Amino acid sequence: MNAIVRMPALCAMLAVVVVSCAGYHLGGTKPKALEGVRHINVPMLSNATTHPRADAIATSAVADAITADGTYRLSGPDQADAILEGTVRRIDYSMIRATRLDTLRPEELANTAVIDWTLRDARNPTKVLASGSSSGNSQLFVTANLQTARNNALPEALARAAEAVTTSLSNGF
Repeated sequence: MNAIVRMPALCAMLAVVVVSCAGYHLGGTKPKALEGVRHINVPMLSNATTHPRADAIATSAVADAITADGTYRLSGPDQADAILEGTVRRIDYSMIRATRLDTLRPEELANTAVIDWTLRDARNPTKVLASGSSSGNSQLFVTANLQTARNNALPEALARAAEAVTTSLSNGF
């Protein structure tokens, strides 16, 4: 009985030793330029599109993505190590599928949202820590009310763009 109890403990210790020698480690894999950043402030993103609420939806999506990732914490401007500024640059629509009888009339659309972002040092706002452009897309079916269909698909595209922003900040790619 005593050997049966020791065997799983011995296997667990052996697995820890083998994995620790393989180069794996716990914790984040932040880029070198962002090693000192722990808290990020996300002010309202600006909106360069004609969509009325794209800035609010994008800001919420970026905050949710940073929180879900866990590499950084959200904070106010006074406790932040960095400030993430961004602009919803474009929201494009393209046809995926047309109706059978009229090839110029779309049946399904894809929308692509592009967010341009810059991460600045909170103590020295002229110092840019990282910057980039991230995009996300989603699909929607054309219904009788196209505007509602577009409004319903936009948060998914912006959420995917926000996840791309967070991946760039957390992993460096």
